[in-house]
Amino acid sequence: MPKSIHLKNEVEIPSDINVVIDGKRVKIQGPLGVIEKDFSHLHNIIIEKGDDNKIIIESWFPSKKEQSLVNTVALHLKNAFIGVQKGYRYKMKIVYAHFPMSLKVDEKNNIVIIENFLGSRDKKYAKILPGVKVKVQKDDVIIEGINIDAVGQTAANIHLAAKLRGKRRLSPHGREGGPGILDGIYLYAKENIK
Repeated sequence: MPKSIHLKNEVEIPSDINVVIDGKRVKIQGPLGVIEKDFSHLHNIIIEKGDDNKIIIESWFPSKKEQSLVNTVALHLKNAFIGVQKGYRYKMKIVYAHFPMSLKVDEKNNIVIIENFLGSRDKKYAKILPGVKVKVQKDDVIIEGINIDAVGQTAANIHLAAKLRGKRRLSPHGREGGPGILDGIYLYAKENIK
């Protein structure tokens, strides 16, 4: 397969969004807030603002990796546009069979504290990323923010904090004929705030 000489991807900027590009740093300002993306670690990729309200991402003589990076950058920008316009909301369910698990949000230290996981006295902690709000309503955990990466990573941190490890890890058929341990905090819905 011949190597492509020039690869170009254009992303339309919505009318209610303001974009400032400084080198490979992109600042996106919308109705819900500001997201800053830094792509300066990407080599041989040019990001610039076009005349017709578009962001142009291009690469000359791109390798296979650089070809996929052009599309990845475009997708990151589209997600940021949706974030500053509509925001992101992830919903998680607290699942327990016997020991009622409780969650507390420590906003001062930006952590979620998980107590009584499988009846153990030690607390488990999950980091909340900057710009993300976490609410606990009975058995639901609601994570909201404008940056999809931060919202998704916060949800992953909470899930991993209550993940079974070692001899307690999830067994699909259970042990000695009984059901497996399914206790944990699981993601069940992704939606936009607006």
